[in-house]
Amino acid sequence: MGEEIEIVNYLFRRLHQLGIRSVHGVPGDFNLVALDYLEPAGLHWVGNCSELNAGYAADGYARINGMSAIITTFGVGELSAVPAIAGSYSERVSVVHIVGIPSAKAKKHGVPVHHSFADGDYSVFRNISKNISQASIILDDSKNAAKDIDSVLQGLPTDMVLSMIPAQGLNTPLDLAVSPNDPNAEANAVELISKALYESNNAIVLVDGGAIRYRALKETQEFVDRSQLPIFATSMGRGAINEADPNFKGVYIGDVSGPEIQQAVQSADLVFSIGAVDCDFNSGGFTNRTETKHTIELHPNYTKVGYATYANVGMKLLLQKLLDVVDFQKVHSPQDALARTNVLQRLSDEAESPEYTSQEISQKWLWSNIGDWLQEGDVVIADVGTSSFGIMSTRFPKGVTCITQVLWGSIGFSVGSCQGAALAVVESDQPSRRVILFVGDGSFQLTGTEVSTMIRHGLKPIIVLINNDGYTTERIAHGPEMGYNDIQPWKYRKFLKAFGANKGEYKNFAIKTKSQFKSLFKQGTEFSKANVIQLVDLYTARMDAPIGLTDTWRKVSEFHAKL
Repeated sequence: MGEEIEIVNYLFRRLHQLGIRSVHGVPGDFNLVALDYLEPAGLHWVGNCSELNAGYAADGYARINGMSAIITTFGVGELSAVPAIAGSYSERVSVVHIVGIPSAKAKKHGVPVHHSFADGDYSVFRNISKNISQASIILDDSKNAAKDIDSVLQGLPTDMVLSMIPAQGLNTPLDLAVSPNDPNAEANAVELISKALYESNNAIVLVDGGAIRYRALKETQEFVDRSQLPIFATSMGRGAINEADPNFKGVYIGDVSGPEIQQAVQSADLVFSIGAVDCDFNSGGFTNRTETKHTIELHPNYTKVGYATYANVGMKLLLQKLLDVVDFQKVHSPQDALARTNVLQRLSDEAESPEYTSQEISQKWLWSNIGDWLQEGDVVIADVGTSSFGIMSTRFPKGVTCITQVLWGSIGFSVGSCQGAALAVVESDQPSRRVILFVGDGSFQLTGTEVSTMIRHGLKPIIVLINNDGYTTERIAHGPEMGYNDIQPWKYRKFLKAFGANKGEYKNFAIKTKSQFKSLFKQGTEFSKANVIQLVDLYTARMDAPIGLTDTWRKVSEFHAKL
């Protein structure tokens, strides 16, 4: 490599070094020249149907790959992506947003360019982004561009794209390792945690979304394997650990959980919490009933042991230290307690009832049965609403990755996320993993055009569209019969053809009965092999909702009523 390199070339090669292979976005006049340099840097341009969809796709790609990038244009483009970028920021997903902006000279002279407010203020859009970004910068200084790129990536002026900068920085890989823990604080925390584990007679492990976001999955799984303690996950912690493990007991979401799970968690004399994310939908409307004095909390950059807080002691390195130090022979596992094993039942175990003998597919029946069809290693994406709350009662096989938006909760995110996740899977070392999307009809109507991008790139997800005649989640919240919760019925099974899928490269299905469901969703069928993109139009009643959704909404409403 020569002594100098274009700023844009340096930027894109850094993205490649970070493991990114595809870049999402929409072309615009302020980023076109930059896009010319993607392919030479080894990057594939996706090209999405909208900036919003591109942002959701980048989010899904990052949840599989670890990091992603999206390119938009000044003003109209970058603002269109804001809801998606804000969602990634909210849920701690690593997305690099690169914006092509007007030239540094135009900025200097306050030229009232298009895509602006014609007031010469070029900072207004960046100021919006600053509040939903970990960091942001304008690359308008060639002398410091390489250093700035290596610290944070965002604004790229059109006249700086081809400016030459030293290339030598590319010879030094970026250090993405977590910061070392404070040794004294860590030693003290390890001592107290070890003592608490040894003295406990009824400890449990509660795994949350932070374990996923801050890449502590390997350490978390090893800890639960060696401790043999009962394991629970939160809504955001789904897929963080092996749910096929007999020690996995269920999903804990406060008072929304089943009584057996509530009893098991809330009677524990020690709760070992990994990566807790405190929000209403992740806690059953803030009804988690664990006592601080009996709780150990591991977070990305601090740890709490009871009422004591240890700053600069992060979960990943602390777990590694605990695995080295703790004598797990001294950790008492209550697995042999008959009462414990009797009350903790398989999530999908359901008693026969008139509801279950009926041929109509209920939400309760659907989510209790879909787990038997899922396979090891599947990527499951559940949109906000009936899908995300329903999937709480589905037990996953080993190695399933679950993508939801429990915290941000942007309906429709899942379609773009599915495209990004499916592409990341194809580029991964496990390209045969199935990608399965569960999305309601109302959510699909917001972002369904991104199915076109899936077809364009030969992606083969299974799209299960929950056709329940409108916004069921909103009907549960308010106005069950009001027109604002209605939508125009679409002919969903014509979408794949309309978006250009060729004959033999797609399949559609309509499922209205349990018999039809059981016939389609069984192992070994062509459908289950997922060799082409497939859409399942699955009908449920308009006011039928998972109990997790109705109970969570009730608890959240009760919480706010008390404020």
